[in-house]
Amino acid sequence: MNDFSMKNVLKKNVMTLVLLGVYILFIILGFAIKGTNILEPAIVTSLIERYAYVFILGAGMLMCMLTGGNIDLSVGSFVCFAGAIVGLFSVENRIFATPLPTPVVILIAFGVGIAYGALLGFLIAYVRIPPWIATLAGYLAFRGLGTQYLTKASADAAITNFPDSLEKIFGGYLFESDWGEINIPCIVIGVLIAAAVVFTTLLSRKKKIVKGYKADPMGFTIFKCVLLAAIIMFFTVEFSFVGGFPVVVLWIGGVLLLYGIVTEKTTIGRHFMTVGGNAESARLSGINNKLVMFCAYLNMAVLTVIAAMIVTVRASAANSTAGEEYELDAIAACIVGGVSAYGGSGTIIGMVVGATLIGVINQGMQLIGVDQNWIKIVKGLVLLAAVVFEIKSKQTKAKPAAKPTKKETASEPEDEIAKAQAEIEKALNDAVDEELAEAPAESVVTTES
Repeated sequence: MNDFSMKNVLKKNVMTLVLLGVYILFIILGFAIKGTNILEPAIVTSLIERYAYVFILGAGMLMCMLTGGNIDLSVGSFVCFAGAIVGLFSVENRIFATPLPTPVVILIAFGVGIAYGALLGFLIAYVRIPPWIATLAGYLAFRGLGTQYLTKASADAAITNFPDSLEKIFGGYLFESDWGEINIPCIVIGVLIAAAVVFTTLLSRKKKIVKGYKADPMGFTIFKCVLLAAIIMFFTVEFSFVGGFPVVVLWIGGVLLLYGIVTEKTTIGRHFMTVGGNAESARLSGINNKLVMFCAYLNMAVLTVIAAMIVTVRASAANSTAGEEYELDAIAACIVGGVSAYGGSGTIIGMVVGATLIGVINQGMQLIGVDQNWIKIVKGLVLLAAVVFEIKSKQTKAKPAAKPTKKETASEPEDEIAKAQAEIEKALNDAVDEELAEAPAESVVTTES
């Protein structure tokens, strides 16, 4: 039986509706207060490029939180350190006079990330150091290391003038064209992506029906396909007017697609959720809890390196302030997107909604001239509201039975005794009735003999 209803759909997409409402609000406020159109291609593209790190770090933070609400406080500082490593080896400076080829620099950066992730994962999973303590140590140490290297490498504690080859890999545009002119290859890419999304959505519904699972009605599925295609084409058209398809969108899309498949379609993804839901049950069922925890933090470090190179290239500089409060944005994106603060549940789609909402609040309030301190206040309230909503939703789903009163509790043993006595009496009466039913037959036999 299919229990589909619009009420259930709205409940599952509360934060998406909130995002839509907030975006419409800032569109109105932008026109009314500053005369700014938030839907302008430059502003929309800037929103994606500026907050790309939230989507990438959010994917890694999601995997950590799935294991039991664990977090990584060191990602912001490690962004600073990884950016410093990239700058030291790719640009001539006072420490390394000879820049290395871009592929070598990228390999070094990922090598450092893998080494740190492996160490952090080992300390948390096998040495059993609490995650917040181990990552807090990284938070302090990597900010200091990054600043120290940058101070020695440059007089102004910043490294600039990165090679074009690095900027093309982690920034820039595909199929570049003049600003303000529609980019046809960009539109073609958008059409292909939209077609792929529609095809996979319809195929997924068909597979559910064949296997006998619950599936959304065809009408709602078509509506969803049209809506997703419209959103994709909206961003595609916006991108096409700013000189081409942003490379950073490919990085975001690739990371989100990969982790969406891992969390929803693979065994390892289910292991992460199982460990977060009940670690002891996961262990008894044969899951290696320590390996899952190790992989979560190794994965987080690798994604942090990607975010660091994107941020460094976009800023055209490696500096000591890079990555400040990035860990908070990643955690907030997950929580606002419905990832459980206790572990065991959460989706990439939810995290994307949360990250987009955080970005829209930041950029929207800045565009209308709101003070930075008020922006932080609003983000804090949104985060708190998301946690309260999650707790209330779980309480509503659980619907615990009413606790018995003392009188009811005290009378339970007496009721059980009375019930047992009644059953015994019934059994005895049944046995007597059977004997009486057999007695006449026996007397008849005796008389005849």
